Order: sequence, then C-alpha cells, then structure tokens
Amino acid sequence: MTLDGTNTYVLTTGDGTVVIDPGPWLEEHLGAVLSLGSVSAALITHHHEDHCGGIDLFRELTGGAPVLARDPAASGADAELPAHGERLDDLGLLVLDTPGHTADSVSFVADDGASVLLFSGDTVLGRGTTIVAYPDGDLGAYLASLDLLRTAVPPGAVLAPGHGPLRAHATAVIDEYVAHRRQRIEQVEAALDGGARTARDIVEIVYADVDRALWPAAERTVAATLAYVRAVG
Repeated sequence: MTLDGTNTYVLTTGDGTVVIDPGPWLEEHLGAVLSLGSVSAALITHHHEDHCGGIDLFRELTGGAPVLARDPAASGADAELPAHGERLDDLGLLVLDTPGHTADSVSFVADDGASVLLFSGDTVLGRGTTIVAYPDGDLGAYLASLDLLRTAVPPGAVLAPGHGPLRAHATAVIDEYVAHRRQRIEQVEAALDGGARTARDIVEIVYADVDRALWPAAERTVAATLAYVRAVG
C-alpha cells in the first residue's frame, strides 16, 4: 500500500529545515531527517499514519517543532495550515486543498523561479494509482482536486509524491490519473448494467486481474465510485 515506503521531504530555509510528512514512528528514519539540519516545522499532507504516525516522536526529537495540518485533530498536529490558496510565509509554499483521497488532503507547490515542484501527498503517486477510500474518500472531490492540480502547475513541474519516485512532468501524470479514473467509472457503470449490485460484486469483475491482496482497498474505492455514480445520476 505504500509502494517503496512514505516519502519525507526536507526543505532548507533561512530559519531551518521544514519537513513534509515526517512519516510513521521510525526512529532511525526521523533521526536521518533531523541530521539534515535544525527543524523549524513539519507539514502534513493528510492524516494517514504512514505520513504522520511519528508526530509525537518527531516533536520529542526536535524539541517541540510545530506540526501543521489541514485537520489537526485527525492527524495529531499542533495547528492548522494556512487557508487554501495562501502561502507559508517562510517558504513561499502555496497551500492547496486537494480532498478526495481523504477529506483533509492537501498539496503544496514550491516555485523558486527556476523550477516548480508539486508535493502531492497521496493525491497523485509516483507509480500506480491511489485509493479513494469511502467514506472518508470522495470521488467527486477527488476528480475536482485533479482538475485543480492540472491547472495549478506548469507542464514542466516536477511531481514529488507521497509514495514512489519523482516524476518529471506532473501534469502528464495527472492527465493519466484522470483518464484512469474515468475508465474505472465506465467499468463500474458497465458492471452495474450487467447485474452487479455490491462493491464486492464489482471488484470481482473490474479488478479481476489485480492481486487479491489489494481487493479490500479496491472495494473501498469502488464504494466511493458507486456513491459518485449515484450522486451524478
């Protein structure tokens, strides 16, 4: 589910390093992050444990560096991020609300004038596709978030995902994601027309060629797709 593990990004500023997604409770990993410089803050892309499960240890090791998230109660963060469309003053990072994978998912855009990086959390991965896990995950919101990201960065922006490798053309990856999700919606609709009724029925048809170990996650995504299909009529 985490591909090669969770990506933690460390950004250098004049006031110390800022960490995006400290990750799970792994002391060796957090120690390596802290070895890169004095940490001034951490930013959380969403509340899943593989991205923020190590927050308490992170605070302890940094001497109390603040942690910011869209939903502090869900992630265990100290305070809320700036509003959608605003920038973090010390970094100039643009904060974008990108719900869908989770209700509290956010992305960040960094632009130093020479290059643009899109820190997408789990909204867009470096390999494969992400889960939209019903009921926290919302497919309508997710599609809107993909549309937003598609226009928020230039074609040459680098994708810095929560899992998987960096990708040189973020917008091309986003286009692939939109096409894939539209294809899945059509497959779910076809399965319903063929007599399938439950999310499990649909998974057995649409995801027949997918490793069965991933079927529980696929079933939650199909549940989100069903909710979307029924909502749009």
